[in-house]
Amino acid sequence: MYYKNELAFFCDTLSKKHIKNQIITSSSKLSEIFSQNFAPFCSAEILDNHTLESFVDEINENTIYNYVDSLELSYVYMLLPDSENNSILFIGPFKKEAFSKDKIAEICKKNDIDKKSHGLFEKLLDSFPIIEADGIENSMIETLGEVLWGKDNFEVVDIAKNVSTPASPIIDEFDEVMVDMKKIESRYEIENALIEAVKHGHIYKANQLLAMFTVDDIEHRSNDSVRNGKNYCIIMNTLLRKSAESGGVHPIYLDSVSSAFAKRIELIPSLKDIPTIMEEMVRSYCRLVRKHSINEYTPLVQKTIISIDSNISAPLSLSILAREQKVSPGYLSTVFKKETGKSVTEYIRDKRIRHAAHLLATTHLQIQTVAQHCGIPDVQYFSKLFKKEIGKPPKEYREAVKKG
Repeated sequence: MYYKNELAFFCDTLSKKHIKNQIITSSSKLSEIFSQNFAPFCSAEILDNHTLESFVDEINENTIYNYVDSLELSYVYMLLPDSENNSILFIGPFKKEAFSKDKIAEICKKNDIDKKSHGLFEKLLDSFPIIEADGIENSMIETLGEVLWGKDNFEVVDIAKNVSTPASPIIDEFDEVMVDMKKIESRYEIENALIEAVKHGHIYKANQLLAMFTVDDIEHRSNDSVRNGKNYCIIMNTLLRKSAESGGVHPIYLDSVSSAFAKRIELIPSLKDIPTIMEEMVRSYCRLVRKHSINEYTPLVQKTIISIDSNISAPLSLSILAREQKVSPGYLSTVFKKETGKSVTEYIRDKRIRHAAHLLATTHLQIQTVAQHCGIPDVQYFSKLFKKEIGKPPKEYREAVKKG
């Protein structure tokens, strides 16, 4: 398996955190997978004579499944590619949060667990680890998905079984109005939580929140349902852009992404395409935060990075930047290297070459013009530097991108 080492490291890391994980098949007996401590509390889905197949239903390729059972315990599983016997990585059970006494009582009641067994059940729940929505473990799971199938080439599916929704307590003549109000409040709550998740680059949590959104939640401001969908996407594009900006991403990175989505939104042909573009927007802005956030740096380094990113075509040097920040070159050099791991000169060079690669791949500008846009007016030096960093001269790089 091409991912053998990565998978071994992933499983070992989870085990050290006391998170159960195992490689099994769909024909594996549930009694071989789950602890015998489950026996007094198992619902029909966890029986000795059942196999994993009856527990998880269909398993598709390129998919990470998040499963919540009737005991409100969580699992993650996925079909491993290029494996013998269609091997499945099965993680869990674990909790997404600590359960209160009232919550445990509710679960017991829903599963008809005898009152005499409540204490034993509570001890069983306490034995399971907690994986929070924005925990590092979820980021590791998504990273493993990228190793297995490549970025943007897999999906995350949430499955909940036997989870009932409490009946509405509203019983008077204002039922309809109150239900609408609850629906609006719920949508705003999800939107606010989604924006907060994007601000911190929490892709997994953002995807969970986005899964709670449906096209029925879109406000009907006109008779054109597609127009309503487009308007909602425009609003979300703006909110997500501002969220990523508050997460420390400079507008120079946000502008092109925001503009690209604005154009795509106007070309949406039908309502069924709304969830797809919403998911792409969330992922894109989360990744911008992960890649370009500067919130972790001190104000001095933040201002220096912003100055470089905003003036990449201008003459830039350590002394010029130090003068702008009113500090000595030596001090700026020491602090910048300590926080970013790169010298100011290395950072400027990397940014210029990365910007050049973007221009070569997305525009028809002459190479000399690209060099000028990147603050390197000497085209021969630019070509030499570009080849050293990228591995190909600018012309060959552009041709390779077009062919690729």
